[in-house]
Amino acid sequence: MNDETGTQDAPAGSPGTDAGAGTGPRPEPLRFFGTTWVNHDNGYAPRRIAAAAGSLAAAVASCLILRFAYQGLQIADVGSFVTLLVIVMFAVCSALAFGHTWEAFRKRPDPDRQASLRGLLGIGFVGSLVAYFFRSLTEAPGEKLHREEYETAVAQHEKRTTRRTRNPSKKRRRS
Repeated sequence: MNDETGTQDAPAGSPGTDAGAGTGPRPEPLRFFGTTWVNHDNGYAPRRIAAAAGSLAAAVASCLILRFAYQGLQIADVGSFVTLLVIVMFAVCSALAFGHTWEAFRKRPDPDRQASLRGLLGIGFVGSLVAYFFRSLTEAPGEKLHREEYETAVAQHEKRTTRRTRNPSKKRRRS
């Protein structure tokens, strides 16, 4: 783990370098779950419950904060058009953020598109929190995607390492 950036030194799916890890691909850790999603061990179920409860609590708290903002608009008497515009903006951005977050659990998002949607996802943060809550009810968010990638990497590793059956140096040469 790189202390400066908080990222792994070797990418996920690369051969393990730990003494007890052996060879082969390593699973990519998920936020809040680490690698417990692989075997559903070391507190996986309580972590899922905590992730679901935490994301729901954060979504409820966010809605309360948005209600205070709405009340501020009413007190400021900015007019019904501006109030409607703000409500529609948060509703549409939350719906788009929900869809984008939900899709990101199924396939890796394009980094360029992710960067361009950063503002929209920031405004629609309630949708992202709700998507995280619903996904936490069935699995660790992103677990299915990471499991597919990990199993593919393991299968490719096994195929590469078990392909040879004989010593290649004793191969007969054609004359």
